[in-house]
Amino acid sequence: MTEKLDRRKKYTRMVLKDSLIALLKSKPLSAITVKEICNHADINRSTFYTHYKDHYDLLNKLEEEIIADMNTYLNAHNFAQKEKAMQTTIKLLEYIKSKHEICYTLLIENKDTSFEERVMEVARSFLIDNWTDEYEGDSADSAYISTFIISGSIHVIKHWLSRNMDRTPQQIADIINTVCYKGIE
Repeated sequence: MTEKLDRRKKYTRMVLKDSLIALLKSKPLSAITVKEICNHADINRSTFYTHYKDHYDLLNKLEEEIIADMNTYLNAHNFAQKEKAMQTTIKLLEYIKSKHEICYTLLIENKDTSFEERVMEVARSFLIDNWTDEYEGDSADSAYISTFIISGSIHVIKHWLSRNMDRTPQQIADIINTVCYKGIE
């Protein structure tokens, strides 16, 4: 019985998240109501409130889930230090490609930048560690340089998503890492 309940909870949460993503494609979060999400998901409002406080909570939980999943995905791979930056970038891009619809909606169509900021923190923890050892400049400057590199990388990823991923993750990783490493030499 517990297994059925868990599957139902998972299904309910999945359809609510899918409904929110579908609605975010046509309007901003502030214009979306819980009633619309429930109608789209064919779920009662009382069921919605069993799982989430409001539609902002639903979006927050969705973002948290993607970021945790992204971290787990990236942590599952151990690379030698020299190839780590490139391989980590490729893995991050492969993950984004596997979640294209959600990432596209949250990074491009949703005007709220909280998800973008969260992705930047993931990128900072996984990508910047690789070049800071090679950077010989003032350590006080490294925070500014890392912000510049990550922001540029995020915008390259957004451009890639908006062009329907017209290049492979490897090609985009090559572009990002070439710019990153040329910038710190």
